[in-house]
Amino acid sequence: MTAGQHSAPAAGVRTRWRRWRRARPFTAGLLIALGGAEMLVTLRAPLGVLLHVGPQGLAAYLVPLVLVICGVLLITTPQQRVFYAVLSLVLGLVSWLTSNLGGFLIGMLLALVGGALAFAWTPVKRRATDVGPAAAPTEVAPAPREPVDNSAPTESLDAILSAEPGPPRHTRAERG
Repeated sequence: MTAGQHSAPAAGVRTRWRRWRRARPFTAGLLIALGGAEMLVTLRAPLGVLLHVGPQGLAAYLVPLVLVICGVLLITTPQQRVFYAVLSLVLGLVSWLTSNLGGFLIGMLLALVGGALAFAWTPVKRRATDVGPAAAPTEVAPAPREPVDNSAPTESLDAILSAEPGPPRHTRAERG
């Protein structure tokens, strides 16, 4: 076999991986998960000054664990990205108090940057040329909309806003 035959399947796998990765906030989820993992590692650091006891100790493990879960869920379910992004941003800030200054600042910054990236990420809309000519939608002109209620006013907003307050002009002339 030639070298060209071996590289063709690898290029197809690489293209599928790239397409899958770009269809979700992959970098954001990775940064959030790494930030949570870094916080978990720093909790086990052999420093005698950093001691967590009681409920604060539970929060010290819970916040980074939820951050790791948010990062993984952000990658697997990008439809819920806004919820996971906001949760990651809040937990990243809370980690400053609960998890050794947010994992010595590194984990907190990773979680905050990942949360901001996840919040800003939008899915890529596929163009008609990407889908192919057979799947391209045909353009159909929309039917004109009719008012639901015939008694509803049909005058434009500009006409309503430019009208003078009070009774109409023709009724004022009759009174006077």
